[in-house]
Amino acid sequence: MNTITRWEPSRGVTSLQDQVNRLFEDNFTRGRSGQADLATWAPAVDIYETESELVVKADLPDLQEKDIDVRVENNTLTIRGERKFDNDVKEENYLRVERVYGLFTRSFSLPNTVKTDGVRAEYRNGVLRVHMAKREESKSKQIKISVTGNGK
Repeated sequence: MNTITRWEPSRGVTSLQDQVNRLFEDNFTRGRSGQADLATWAPAVDIYETESELVVKADLPDLQEKDIDVRVENNTLTIRGERKFDNDVKEENYLRVERVYGLFTRSFSLPNTVKTDGVRAEYRNGVLRVHMAKREESKSKQIKISVTGNGK
């Protein structure tokens, strides 16, 4: 006797949400070596301007000064570094690994108003600040208006 099987169009089709979840789980789970899969990452930055300088603030938590390289070449500011995976904790002790590890590079074109020889960087509390002095001719100047005569 033949068995009649009811046809269900949705059978075998996973939801879009399930597929997206699987994609992220596959790409961000731990590898065999106990390290998180190294994915490309870019630290978040804020860039602002004052009267005398241009400042770039970059979030670089859990890095050491020696792991950060700041350069200015050809009117481009480049920040490079590496966040290393903590090998002090055994692989079986991790319940979740969400932070991204590995090399990063951020590059920014600088305006001609910046003095490339007047760059200084400081790193404190996981935040890198790069201060770039402006050229004198690019700073705003207030012009005093002189009044002559009584205007009649």
